[in-house]
Amino acid sequence: MPHSYRETQKESLRTLLEELYQERNLWHYRAGRVIPLCWDEVWIIYRGMVQVQTIHPSGDESIISLIGPMMPLAQKFTALESYETYALSDVDLLRLRWKDIQESPRLSMEMNELLTLRLRHTESLLALLGRRYIGDRLVGFLGFLAREFGQQTPDGIFIDIHLTHQQIANVLGTTRVTVTRFLGILRQASLFWVGEDRRWHVSPQLLDSSLDLSDFGFSER
Repeated sequence: MPHSYRETQKESLRTLLEELYQERNLWHYRAGRVIPLCWDEVWIIYRGMVQVQTIHPSGDESIISLIGPMMPLAQKFTALESYETYALSDVDLLRLRWKDIQESPRLSMEMNELLTLRLRHTESLLALLGRRYIGDRLVGFLGFLAREFGQQTPDGIFIDIHLTHQQIANVLGTTRVTVTRFLGILRQASLFWVGEDRRWHVSPQLLDSSLDLSDFGFSER
């Protein structure tokens, strides 16, 4: 994937944290574990992926964000009453106090930049969820994951993340059966596949804005 502004910001923060807090241990959470949040603390995701979700009064769950390396995570970032964070993969986290950030002008500046990137990240996710057709949403979602979390390889874009079909359906506002059907179409077209390690791979063609989904059997949307 091309080197981007957001990657530059993440590397800048990583360098700063290693300078300031090299003596601090990272906290490790295995995939599926709840990550506790405290009002006066912020986590920096060092490695891995975190899922942020809310639970509605009906009991339904909605994934509202997927957060990756060198992005901040804190209870202060939400006004939702139900706000839960889970390790989507094995994660390593650095725990900071808000006081640490406030007392370091450079760290405060880096944090503001990353919060801006996270806002853009959330905005992109909301925009694709506003697409009328489910097929378009799914392709947009895979493209979003590839751009935000993908790694370019000779065989395509590798996404070190694993979501169930039901979790994808919850994000896109559709059913598991529909997600399974459309992913099957993408597999047949070699635009998406799952490796032996159960991680996802997508073709760079999937990120092409001129891609015509009807060419691949997406006539039913």
